[in-house]
Amino acid sequence: MIYILEDDESIRKLVIYALETQGFEADGFENAERFWEAFDEKKPELVLLDIMLPGEDGISVLKRIRKSGDKVPVIMLTAKSTEYDKVTGLDLGADDYVSKPFGIMELISRIRAVLRRSGETSRTSGEYKCGSLKIYWDRHEVYVGDKAVTLTNKEYELLRHLIEYNGTVLDREVLLEKVWGIGSERENRTLDVHIRTLRSKLMDAGDMIQTVRGVGYKFIGEDIND
Repeated sequence: MIYILEDDESIRKLVIYALETQGFEADGFENAERFWEAFDEKKPELVLLDIMLPGEDGISVLKRIRKSGDKVPVIMLTAKSTEYDKVTGLDLGADDYVSKPFGIMELISRIRAVLRRSGETSRTSGEYKCGSLKIYWDRHEVYVGDKAVTLTNKEYELLRHLIEYNGTVLDREVLLEKVWGIGSERENRTLDVHIRTLRSKLMDAGDMIQTVRGVGYKFIGEDIND
């Protein structure tokens, strides 16, 4: 079941129709009050969440979802000009965002990608071990051997995304968008600096973060999850 919290009735109905034609179950809500009633009764597989809502807005709804500890995937629906809202949403735990106006097939593609990733969350939930690297995802604790490693939020998110796609090359723009909510070439230095610092902090385990020249970065490590 996919929930869409969107106050624009025409958008809400169009998205529900499109999802149902693609084999998904979907339900829509015009305000947060009705959304929470349904959410408490039945948890969805994914939430499409508009930011601009009457009453409780989308950012507040996202905060409540994540504060409760619920890991349901959330895709934010944002106006094209509100980059601040995109970054805020991603920082608060949104899994993706789609800018309005959006193409229906693009939205469905994003939904499928997020659902696919959420099915692989065992790698970035609970405890992760790889060589000397140990991570307690729920506690945001990282160790190399017996030594605790202090990471910034961005360094932690960068490491999480690299491990989530273990063995897969993530290009620079993908990493910039996932971690910072931006995808500009001129921000590549931001990514490179964070990768360099992350490798340094992880000491010998930093070698598992590899540079793929002209493309981006990948994490190489054998999964040993508890």
